[in-house]
Amino acid sequence: MIDGKPISIGLFAGAFGLDLGLEKAGFHTVSVVEIDPDATKTIALNRPRLRESAVPRDILHVSAHTLLEEGGRFLELGRPLRPGEVDLVTGGPPCQPFSTAGKRMSVGDPRGSLFKDFIRIVQEVQPRFFVMENVRGLLSAPIRHRPHSNRGLDHPVLELDELPGSALQVVLAEMEQLGYTVAAPRLIEAADYGVPQNRTRVIFIASRDGESVSFPVPTHGKNGIGGLPKWCTLNDALEELVDSEPEYIPYAESRLKYLRLLKGGQNWRYLPDNLKQEAMGGAYNSGGGKVGFYRRLSWDKPSPTVTTSPHQKATDMCHPEELRPLSVRECARIQTFPDDWVFYGSTASKYRQIGNAVPVLLGKAIGEHIDKLIKGEEVEKKEDFYQLPLFNTLNYCSSF
Repeated sequence: MIDGKPISIGLFAGAFGLDLGLEKAGFHTVSVVEIDPDATKTIALNRPRLRESAVPRDILHVSAHTLLEEGGRFLELGRPLRPGEVDLVTGGPPCQPFSTAGKRMSVGDPRGSLFKDFIRIVQEVQPRFFVMENVRGLLSAPIRHRPHSNRGLDHPVLELDELPGSALQVVLAEMEQLGYTVAAPRLIEAADYGVPQNRTRVIFIASRDGESVSFPVPTHGKNGIGGLPKWCTLNDALEELVDSEPEYIPYAESRLKYLRLLKGGQNWRYLPDNLKQEAMGGAYNSGGGKVGFYRRLSWDKPSPTVTTSPHQKATDMCHPEELRPLSVRECARIQTFPDDWVFYGSTASKYRQIGNAVPVLLGKAIGEHIDKLIKGEEVEKKEDFYQLPLFNTLNYCSSF
């Protein structure tokens, strides 16, 4: 802390969703790293004091010394920040191959990915805590993916780095080698923290000083479970939103032909039987639930996960009543960005920035929890909440 203010550095900052949530929890983000030109302009437009660091730059070429210098200038200290003075470093290293969507490919060793640079910055900055978020697929991703056609009785058994979860074990081992106390990661549901959206992410929290690290306890519950307020719905999110000229990418007539036949809460399965195969094309006989095809959202449920392309065929986010995908501003509302947050770039770029962001309210919940840990205040704990079964990290990694 500097002058009683908890300070943070945001890596892979995107459109500032996580950092904005931390800001609402009392943190001061003093430097950011982001490579996307439009996302950095979004940050600079909304937070002019971060203009020095809100420029497109590759973390591969950013040093911890630079970040500490920028932090010192942001705080007007007359000197760089010293290692150990930063309270929190956050980030979500891009790990698209870990995603369960699309074609699963070999992910490669996390030690050779951008995750390695996240670890490098943490090691050199020595923050009191760090937070890393990632997609759900990280839990089951192997380091090397063996095609399913090469598995089974007629093929050799899977090697260690081909086993589900092998990438996660390397991630945990690299974190532990920093000397930080790393809590077993949790699969966090954003709707449990007031976000009007079903969005699960893996969250890692670690402490430099050996504190017993815990996770924020949910503030909301599905159907009011546990006496908590119910999950927020799409209607809750968009109520009173002023969006008189919604910005969106329109559907082609070939899509509208079928969407006109559907009501809120329905998808392709509600089309007349004689039109289902015609509408779905080659996807009709493919596996999976296909719930996102020709999907009209429901007012009385949380939104599905906001994606980077809410108008795409397989991840449709059609308005419950209007014949269009959700607008840029509606998606931002679902991600709990404030209405005055300006996104820079084309419509496609704005969708991408919003879809990649950590929901602001989830960031706020994490920030409030870590702020209490920093101050030594008692926090509510629920140790069995979203506890993930993990392999023995040390035994696994000693096998390499």
